[in-house]
Amino acid sequence: MKQIWNERYKDQEFAYGKTPNLFFKEWLPKFETGTILMPADGEGRNGVFAAQLGWKVTSFDLSEEGQSKALQLARERYVSLEYIVGDLEQLAFKEETFDAIGLIYAHFPGNQKSAFHRKLHTWLKPGGIIIFEAFSKQHLQYVKSDPRVGGPKDIHQLYSKEEISADFKHYETVLLAEEEILLNEGKFHIGKGSVIRFIGKKKASR
Repeated sequence: MKQIWNERYKDQEFAYGKTPNLFFKEWLPKFETGTILMPADGEGRNGVFAAQLGWKVTSFDLSEEGQSKALQLARERYVSLEYIVGDLEQLAFKEETFDAIGLIYAHFPGNQKSAFHRKLHTWLKPGGIIIFEAFSKQHLQYVKSDPRVGGPKDIHQLYSKEEISADFKHYETVLLAEEEILLNEGKFHIGKGSVIRFIGKKKASR
């Protein structure tokens, strides 16, 4: 998997562009700045955007090539971020470290994604925010019609509203929707697709 992403990110051109995901761009400014974790941040377009808004950003991804591009983009935008190369299974942060987590097209193996979400949950402070957008299980139909839209071909890596509700059951749901959208993100997310969008606020522990 690491090799796949290094291959994708090694070109000079940014695979998904330099501008942030539109949903992330819409929602992140609604919240007070603080610390934010950006899993699977790739070439850093979303992490760098968060840094431009004043967030203290920690990004991670499997790809060294992604890290290099993200740090390049950060220099171009005159901001800084911490970028860790590694697998989520091996990463460890203190509990309740972050004020927000941005999960933008963070597709994990089907047998691990719920466990990964639970792990991320422990790193978020009570009252912290999750901003989530990823392809829905319905998206496979869109990929068959137009492969340019991208996304996993394994249905178990895709999401449903029911899965998100279960994985983030300790959250106040601000938004949870399945939507058809038109993507124009670099050369690997082009065309019509189906996504799950979720904004959740972590409830205080009892």
